[in-house]
Amino acid sequence: MSVDWSRRGYHAQRWAARGALLAAALAVATPLVYGGLRGLALLVLGVVGLALSAAAVWWTLTLRGPLRWAAAVVAVCVPAGLLALFAVTLFWALLVSLALWGLAVWSGRYALRGTGGHTPVRERRLPPPRKPVLIMNPRSGGGKVGRFQLREKAERLGARVVLLEPGAQQDVTELARQAVADGADLLGAAGGDGTQALVAAVAAEHDIPFLVISAGTRNHFALDLGLDRGDPAACLDALTDGVELRVDLGFAGDQPFVNNASFGAYAAIVQSPAYRDDKIGTSLEMLPDLLTGQQGPRLVVHVGDTTLTAPQAVLVSNNPYRTGDPFGLGRRERLDSGTLGVLGVKVEGAISAAALLLNPEPAGLTVLTAPEVVIEADRDAIEAGVDGEAMILPAPVHCRIAPGALRVRVPRKRPGVAPAPPRLDWRRLRKLAATVGRTAAPTHLHWPGHKQRSLEDHRETTPPGGSPRS
Repeated sequence: MSVDWSRRGYHAQRWAARGALLAAALAVATPLVYGGLRGLALLVLGVVGLALSAAAVWWTLTLRGPLRWAAAVVAVCVPAGLLALFAVTLFWALLVSLALWGLAVWSGRYALRGTGGHTPVRERRLPPPRKPVLIMNPRSGGGKVGRFQLREKAERLGARVVLLEPGAQQDVTELARQAVADGADLLGAAGGDGTQALVAAVAAEHDIPFLVISAGTRNHFALDLGLDRGDPAACLDALTDGVELRVDLGFAGDQPFVNNASFGAYAAIVQSPAYRDDKIGTSLEMLPDLLTGQQGPRLVVHVGDTTLTAPQAVLVSNNPYRTGDPFGLGRRERLDSGTLGVLGVKVEGAISAAALLLNPEPAGLTVLTAPEVVIEADRDAIEAGVDGEAMILPAPVHCRIAPGALRVRVPRKRPGVAPAPPRLDWRRLRKLAATVGRTAAPTHLHWPGHKQRSLEDHRETTPPGGSPRS
């Protein structure tokens, strides 16, 4: 007798959705039932405390002198006091509640698995390059080029290495173009994301492969490509056993970026000569005037039909960052969606700062996607941070994305990109949990990574009493 795995898997997901909703309800109810009216009062006190803490953080950033330090004390002491109060009053109930909430999250993600998420970039097998040229910055990442002997390994694999001279002002773009003129059929960069972007733009301009070597400090681009950031030497395996990916490249005006371009408060702070030696002190000194609009440009951002007026900070990214999962912040689902991600922040006071923390969809936070973004200002030039590099760009700044412009060569064997868990959508969980009967089951196998229609698509294409429409 054959087993209907698709229906069995669907029923398991349906019951997982029901379990997630039940566990979430019990997670909220347990402290309230255990503590009675006292538990309800503590819940209200917790919400008020969180709002006060958020407001205190805003005052810490926008005030100076004794008032700043008083606000900082409030921002630290209120959450600590609340945690101590909750632990003493509802200790066991809180442990049970946290366990139930963890079960709710796990069950909810299991129920929604296979309904979207990571789409791997298509790989192509191509012959190894004949004349690869790699540009290496020996200062990046605290000296990773020397520590991992990247130059020696690259030369053993047949690559020509151009080593940047410490302390010298060298035009990385010109070095890359000269390498192409000399016959290079692959360009690579060992350094931070700013260096990667400059060399990548030349590779895209001449439609030759680009090799990323994760020798910088953070290497966000390498992370989203699935490369090993802990062992930059492993990136060189792509020279002999590699595959090619087509990904997008972003531009802020004429400046390329592989990660993001930022405008507003952060971009203004990184322009300061004192920032490199004293990041915290410089930020605290400049933020009051920047956040209250006394200094810095007044920005107007156009994203399709949406206009953001006077945001304090704007981040334009090469493909959108994850925003729905706190464990995935700073990561991108894809690098080939052909769209820019836009994050805009506008906080107008302490109440607005509290809303950023308490409101699931705060008015002060804007999350959009678009192929083009225009940044206007009330001055002729705008401070910008392009892949971490401080720049002054002529206004207005036109940000755009070049879909599939960059051919990236990566090792065939690499850690890869961990697929993002599905976003917890409680509305969809309720709909899934409420379905009954065998007729609601999808007709396709439902294994992780198996391409299929979602439950909602199945319903939309199935008329009452009929078979799915083609």
